Amino acid sequence: MKLHREGYLIITIGLIILIAIQVLNYYLWTIIGYWWLYALLTLGVIVMAYLIIQFFRVPKITYVEKTNEIICPADGKVVVIEEVEETEYFKDKRIQISIFMSPLNVHANFNPISGLMKYAKYHKGLFLVAWHPKSSTDNERTTFVIEHEGGKEVLFRQIAGAVARRICYYVQPGDKVKAAEEFGFIKFGSRIDLLLPLDTKIDVKIGDVVKGRITKIGELK
Repeated sequence: MKLHREGYLIITIGLIILIAIQVLNYYLWTIIGYWWLYALLTLGVIVMAYLIIQFFRVPKITYVEKTNEIICPADGKVVVIEEVEETEYFKDKRIQISIFMSPLNVHANFNPISGLMKYAKYHKGLFLVAWHPKSSTDNERTTFVIEHEGGKEVLFRQIAGAVARRICYYVQPGDKVKAAEEFGFIKFGSRIDLLLPLDTKIDVKIGDVVKGRITKIGELK
């Protein structure tokens, strides 16, 4: 496991603040004998430090690519599987699979397939809760399209939530990308949407807890 580079500054600032709180905690409560309160607040500081650090963790996972396989782009829970009208790029019907990421999930994002990055566009927007039906079209988001070697295209979106305030991505149109390679990061709670061809074989269902680079979402035909 490693810590993501997007977390270096936040972790450093967070730990400095928590250390200052802990020093103040010591002098406020131990001097007057409230050891139980000092212990309780110390536990709270440790928990906060853990939560900040674990948010930016990136587990080491080796992915062996399989032909036409769509691999999960993020840790989280499948909250939507439905046929929708995609209006930004394809302008036709697609199967939408939405994965909600809580603040406890790994928030690095990974390419679902290998191929040519045909499209990458950032959109300013709102910060509705990530499971809101309109978050896919109204929230701050970034849309990507990869053309697979077989010619089919897969669209996926990073979507900010009510807490997420920064979407980071590291790819541009024209890049050749590999499945399971990192393409971005979303800070503090969010959602990833996949828009797939209608004939895609789907291997997940609503409510499934999925893992980035591990769970097979489906297969292109």
